[in-house]
Amino acid sequence: MRVILFTGKGGVGKTTAAAGTAVASARAGHRTLVLSTDAAHSLADAFDVPVGADPTPVAERLFVQQVDAQLRFERSWADVQRYLLSVLDAAGVDPITAEELTVVPGAEEVLALLELRTQVLTGGWDVVVVDCAPTAETLRLLALPEALGWYMDRVFPAERRIVKALRPVLAKAAGVPMPQDDVFDAVERLHRDLEEVHAILTGPDASVRLVLTPETVVVAEARRSLTTLSLFGYRVDGVVANRVFPSDGADAWRLTWAEAQSAVLAEVEQSFTGLPIWRSSYQASEPVGVAALADFADATYGGDDPLVSPTSQSPMTVSRTRSGATLRIALPFVAKSDIDLARHGDELVVTVGSYRRLVALPAVLARHTVAGARIEDGALRVRFRAEAPA
Repeated sequence: MRVILFTGKGGVGKTTAAAGTAVASARAGHRTLVLSTDAAHSLADAFDVPVGADPTPVAERLFVQQVDAQLRFERSWADVQRYLLSVLDAAGVDPITAEELTVVPGAEEVLALLELRTQVLTGGWDVVVVDCAPTAETLRLLALPEALGWYMDRVFPAERRIVKALRPVLAKAAGVPMPQDDVFDAVERLHRDLEEVHAILTGPDASVRLVLTPETVVVAEARRSLTTLSLFGYRVDGVVANRVFPSDGADAWRLTWAEAQSAVLAEVEQSFTGLPIWRSSYQASEPVGVAALADFADATYGGDDPLVSPTSQSPMTVSRTRSGATLRIALPFVAKSDIDLARHGDELVVTVGSYRRLVALPAVLARHTVAGARIEDGALRVRFRAEAPA
């Protein structure tokens, strides 16, 4: 099953690009679902049809879904929410305020990812296209499975044992109810589900497609997105440059814009070397409806396959050397000064800007010592030396 996530800076047209690609996929004979993980859903507007919380047919072999976060929240997080409500009730918080406080920030996007997992595991689709939230929210969301994994491996087991052993004492001392096993079970279910999401989205048939407009600030964000997505193991399979002014037959005003965009597009070509770059001309009106979205996709992809699989190798690879092994992590556009690297037990801690990834080292590397690291050809290469047997 092919999975394609579309993301980009807010307002660049990622919803149109995702919807157009889904239409092209369905017309090519693939049973296709396009769903939104953006809290501000726009797919119904793009298709100009009512869209429900379940997959809604809008054309032959094409279904659209806008996840009902509240419904999904009640199904997936009810046990935890009930516990939080009981704590707030014991603290004297009124029920309406308590209800608002128990809605976790970012929960809508997380639950939409869980719905993506559910749809992929049904096996009912050939292609799933995802209209993601703007870049910053998407990057935080895609980093969540590993961050939660660190907590679950190190903190959660001890926390669960302590609370279970001391529940009566803690409840009496704190004056609020302590979490029961169903609360911990709910957190464990969330962790398992997010691990499956991560496995699906970092697999060989899944990729991210960046949407941008020919503006310097937007391109700079797209470059940073490529770096961060690579850091967390997500493949980027191409770039959609949207709202490009045509230079043919343009008046003086449009010609000025076309010339300015041309310089930025040259930078895009240099920045994303090796990736397909599809261009979409500025339209007289916004593509709305299946027919208009099909025209958008035809014009954007030309004769290319809109479902093209990523050709790049996995963002993280390990290769043997005479003295040990080398770990390669793709980090385009990063300089040595941008990276902080540390070894913590069986993990490698890689920090790039405000993003940090804890790379669980495979067993073959966990027994080695770090011998050095360098940035080469857009990748971090960490050399490991085999320890001499004792």
